[in-house]
Amino acid sequence: MLRWLRHQNQAVKRFLPHSLLGRSLLIMLVPLIVVQAVALQIYYGNHLDIVSRRFSAAIAGEIEIVAGALQRHHDAADRAWELNNAWDALELSMTFTDGAVLPNTAEAGNRRLELVQQGGLAAALNERLHEPHLIDWQADPNAVLVRVQLADGVLDVLAPRKRLYAGTIYLFVIWLVGSSLLLFGIAALFMRNQVRALRRLAAAAEAFGLGRDPGPIKPEGAAEIRQAATAFNRMQERIRRFLAQRTEMLAGVSHDLRTPLTRLRLALALLESQPNLASDVADMEADIGEMDRMIEGYIAFARGEGTEQARPTNLAAVLEDVAGNARRTGSDVALQPPQDLVLWLRPDAIRRAITNLVDNARRHARHVTMLVRPTGPRAVEILVDDDGPGIPHDLRETMFRPFASGAGGGTGLGLTIARDIVRAHGGEITLEDSPLGGLRARVVLPV
Repeated sequence: MLRWLRHQNQAVKRFLPHSLLGRSLLIMLVPLIVVQAVALQIYYGNHLDIVSRRFSAAIAGEIEIVAGALQRHHDAADRAWELNNAWDALELSMTFTDGAVLPNTAEAGNRRLELVQQGGLAAALNERLHEPHLIDWQADPNAVLVRVQLADGVLDVLAPRKRLYAGTIYLFVIWLVGSSLLLFGIAALFMRNQVRALRRLAAAAEAFGLGRDPGPIKPEGAAEIRQAATAFNRMQERIRRFLAQRTEMLAGVSHDLRTPLTRLRLALALLESQPNLASDVADMEADIGEMDRMIEGYIAFARGEGTEQARPTNLAAVLEDVAGNARRTGSDVALQPPQDLVLWLRPDAIRRAITNLVDNARRHARHVTMLVRPTGPRAVEILVDDDGPGIPHDLRETMFRPFASGAGGGTGLGLTIARDIVRAHGGEITLEDSPLGGLRARVVLPV
């Protein structure tokens, strides 16, 4: 039973609108339709039914009066006057056929009564008239034919249909439909303005998350939406201030750390004149160089290239620059000819991320290839393959942690910095098996 209910719930959800605008309009439209339907049912099912029965009773009473008068007055002149007066006074067209007899009166009358479900005019005639009668709804499109069997003939009465029904039902239906459409249109216009403010807020948040600077957005819409926009503007300002303070602090840390390293280099330069210390001096110089590189890598990782602004960038030109720099160091780096792809990027940051991937690859392999290609209407991917020993599957995610990839001689921050930069652009990096036999780094960037 629970499984069936879940299945039905999922089936209903597939037909429901997915947008906030659609769901809000649906929330307003459904109660409106229900209220209008209840109002229509109350009016048509009760009030209008009572009015229609009264109209039918009035016509039945008038036919009863005329039929009684014809029964009492057998003079032709009197009957003619009564029939003519019925039209002038009652708006009923009446004719009397002397000596006529209704064929199968009971059978036809019962069949007609069955069709009208013993209600309305038929019920009123059954209550008022004691003579056999027949109702014909098909004889005239604008009137109902009532035939009454009298003692010496048949009385035919044409009753206008407009006297049986209240014409206000059409006005009522028009009012219901018109007011519903008007209210729905006003609600749609109002909700569209509210949703537009939400969409602008979502677009600004998405752009800020991709490393772009949309600037402060104008608070508009309902009070809650204005409050969210104001909070978003304050959040942007706090993040910018935090990045600026962190960059200034790291600049000071960089200066403070490099000052003692510089003094150590000067002290080692003085010791180089002593031959018995040459080996120790070389080892200490290598350690100082490694410390300098680690400090630079840590500062770059902590800074995250946060001060650079995104702008339209030709990704193919960036990759060609990275490949050219790697080749100048003597590495075998091949770049399959890429097509021009202009994306909103921070070019220096993305160049650093791809350079880190290439440097990691050429440090452990003899041959490295790069490829960039679209993967859909809203994404591109960059593939960096090498023919090195690769990384075991269970260690690949660990390599993105700070200082976890230093086994190959690096500072252990290359992949960490690369992932930090790519994620700041709204993308992702994964490590996979390479067709060359080594490791593949796959970078996916949004367009």
